[in-house]
Amino acid sequence: MGLGGGGLGSVLRDRNAGLYLAGVVVSGFGTSAMWLAAGIWTKSLTGSDSLAALTVFALWAPALVGPLLGTVADRVRRRPLLIGCNLAMAALLPLLLAVDSADRVWILFCVLFVHGASGVLQDAAESALVATAIDPRLLGDFNGLRMTANEGMKLLAPLAGAGLCARFGGGAVALLDAATFAVAAGLFAAMRVREEKPGQDPAGGRVRGMAEGIRALRGSPTVRPLVLAASATMLLAGLNGAAVYAVVDRGLGHSPAYVGVLYAVQGAGSVLAGPAAGPLLRRLPERVFAAAGIALFALAVAVRALPYDAVVLASAAGVGIGLPCVLIAALTAVQREIPAPVLGRTAATANTLMYVPNALALALGAGLIALVDPAVLLPVTGAAGLLTALALAAPGHTRKRLPRPRPPGSEPVG
Repeated sequence: MGLGGGGLGSVLRDRNAGLYLAGVVVSGFGTSAMWLAAGIWTKSLTGSDSLAALTVFALWAPALVGPLLGTVADRVRRRPLLIGCNLAMAALLPLLLAVDSADRVWILFCVLFVHGASGVLQDAAESALVATAIDPRLLGDFNGLRMTANEGMKLLAPLAGAGLCARFGGGAVALLDAATFAVAAGLFAAMRVREEKPGQDPAGGRVRGMAEGIRALRGSPTVRPLVLAASATMLLAGLNGAAVYAVVDRGLGHSPAYVGVLYAVQGAGSVLAGPAAGPLLRRLPERVFAAAGIALFALAVAVRALPYDAVVLASAAGVGIGLPCVLIAALTAVQREIPAPVLGRTAATANTLMYVPNALALALGAGLIALVDPAVLLPVTGAAGLLTALALAAPGHTRKRLPRPRPPGSEPVG
């Protein structure tokens, strides 16, 4: 299979990895479908664009307290926690069948908030569980495939959700999402992982436990620069995303629907990038791999200012290929380097640091684009991305570290 056949083949032959990836695909399909349908549903019931936009915020808001939620994943066994979260969401989502008028939309927002909190908690538990259930040498391959699975679902599920919502109403999408959670719970239950019962929280208390995760992140010379670079890159990605409608309208002269084409091309690029991540991470230091991806992303953003369809489409593909590199490298480093007792909270902290800047930059960019022409904003954003890549790949900081050994008692079973 060329560059990465052995690594990818080993991941796909691994029972735990295969079950976990199947769970990601199934639950990701339902979540992506619900994400788009919630806005359509709210708009159809209330007629309010603002309330429709707030559905995305309701799903995203729990990420702001990600480090706090992550401490939960370090206090209990991770596999039962995953199973419980999925079963709880499968039971909760059918309540949305009661949302049939504008005065009951509050129920939808409450469920979406819980949905988002469950997602943050599951991400923390999954990151910690994967670090013990998967061979450390295969973590790069695994995280690349996980990215491919997620992006693949984002290409298909929103269209399915929108169609289902238009034909049968939002309740049908809620039932679909509930069913995918139930199936994912079954897949996670089938994983064979021996987990020791977590001991007393060494940090003593949830808030101090969160601080312990932050200290673990800050104290790792391998993880810290990757997470900071990912945070800066996602900030720039938010500015790029805020400018996309202006590029389509002012630069290309197309209708807003053309944005969907660009996102589809970007998603396809991410799907292609995932399988290459593991093989490249075995051949390159993590910082070099991440810096190369950031540089490709930065160049793609800069040339997006040119008013040519072919260039903008190529730019979308470049963003899709380059942007996941630093995210995969950072997550893999967290799983390899952070001690198991604080891995859940540290992974949640890393996710918050990486993804919250994207949302903040989208809001900032919405204001900037009214004042600054995309022909100026995008090249400046690209230049900032190149500086980030250069700083990350600075000489003397690219030594590749060996995978940390498994903690005793965490070996896969069977």
